[in-house]
Amino acid sequence: MTFRLVRDLRRHLARLPSLNLNLPDSPAVSVRDPWPGDATRGARLLKGELTIDGAVRPLKPGGWTDTASSVALRAHAHGFTWLRDLREIGTDAARMRARALVADWIEGGREPIAHRPDVAGARITAWLSHFDFFAASADDSFRARMLRWLVADARQLAAVLPAEEMDGRALTALKGLIAASISFPDHVGFLARALRFLPQELARQVLPDGGHVERSAAAQLEALRNLIEIRAQLQLAGAPVPDALGAAIESFAATLRMMRHGDGALALFNGTRDVPAPLLDLVLTQSLHQAGRFVRSGPASLPDTGFYRLQAGATVLIVDAGAPPPPGFDRLSHAGTLGFELSVNRTRMIVNCGPAPVSGGAWADAARTTAAHSTLVIADTSSSELLPVGLGRRPERVTAERQEANGAHWLEASHDGWKKPFGAIHRRRLYLAESGEDIRGEDVVEAATGQGFAVRFHLHPAVSANLQQDGEGVLLRLPANGGGWRLRAEGGKLSLEESIFLGGPEPRRTEQVVLSGFADGVQLVKWAITKVG
Repeated sequence: MTFRLVRDLRRHLARLPSLNLNLPDSPAVSVRDPWPGDATRGARLLKGELTIDGAVRPLKPGGWTDTASSVALRAHAHGFTWLRDLREIGTDAARMRARALVADWIEGGREPIAHRPDVAGARITAWLSHFDFFAASADDSFRARMLRWLVADARQLAAVLPAEEMDGRALTALKGLIAASISFPDHVGFLARALRFLPQELARQVLPDGGHVERSAAAQLEALRNLIEIRAQLQLAGAPVPDALGAAIESFAATLRMMRHGDGALALFNGTRDVPAPLLDLVLTQSLHQAGRFVRSGPASLPDTGFYRLQAGATVLIVDAGAPPPPGFDRLSHAGTLGFELSVNRTRMIVNCGPAPVSGGAWADAARTTAAHSTLVIADTSSSELLPVGLGRRPERVTAERQEANGAHWLEASHDGWKKPFGAIHRRRLYLAESGEDIRGEDVVEAATGQGFAVRFHLHPAVSANLQQDGEGVLLRLPANGGGWRLRAEGGKLSLEESIFLGGPEPRRTEQVVLSGFADGVQLVKWAITKVG
């Protein structure tokens, strides 16, 4: 009998009625939700609209099944983490809406995605951490039905571990089971089973340099939040906190700092979008709680994860110079190898386009292409093959060598993502001067046959751009104290084209500088970005 069949049998048996659920009148302890809600989103929930990252779906009693919405949006609905948005409002109307939606869901508002391990784990945690808000004052019948479902959910979750979602979402499943274990201490098997699998998940997900295996700041932030909550739950239960858990929290916090720009935003690689700086600051502060020491400053290089930070003066350059994550961890992966982002002071200048909205649609694939990143693309073909659940063909060999002297930085990197379709290697050399006001780059395509290619520089919407009359440069104007900059190039034709920024709550129009090379020309372009005035 295969592992999947055994797991499905355990899931079925866990859902069978039991005469001995050991149900209390209320959870034994109050699990705390340490993260703030959003009152604006809460107000929309009162109107029957669930919103996340710019996507919207109806959410009213009787409206749980919504096959028209994306998988991510449906999972968010059934995970109930949005209860914190109603809690943020804190009114009786918000409390009653939360109670009505939970009651309606229990009565049959479910679809298969609701039983996915990470969705169930999120829901268990959300119901327990908001019990005092919407359930404590409810009648006995509501509380009994809710608690019965919580225990049944936890039994099923314990039965299917290790979670079939073997990427970072497995931590959400474990978090839910640990929350149930301390809320229902009579079910002693919950905690034992969760602690059995927690160390192996940490070993799988934390790379030697402290980065997350998915190579996504978004995934790493979510993993860090989960681990912070798990640590708090174990402390609440009086259970020992594994040393590996504290080490993982410290590592994730430090490496997350490395991925921040001067404005506090995270670099938009592999499914990452803008996160409010106050929330990110709160997560990093929570990571220090009872850790015994301060989180160290972010490292300059993550050789195992494959990210490099070059910083001088007011300028920050963050480069993706690592191989994509292995299958099973590449759900969020983009084809952005050797892409970079550039910021000056508190203004981002050059970015990647960011991830597609949660609603998916036409942008679902386009946002993952190499052309949506600030790097070189050959013949409009992405450096990795994009599949609905990850990557197919991908760079197998990615190299990077960093040097620093007298405050200046160099990075030489290469990848072979186009070896199979074109027999080509892309090499990129980057230089950042000590002043931070002179950035230079060189892109080379090594191939037996010349290829048409383009080097793209996607601009943040805050940046205005003007092509010089001679066509040999582009003037970039940054707001506030960012000043003026000039992008010059040789070996290709410069042009300004439309682009889009998908990193924020709503898509925003912007521009991109495109440096075009030709198949019958020299397969090398040089460019420089320097401050003017």
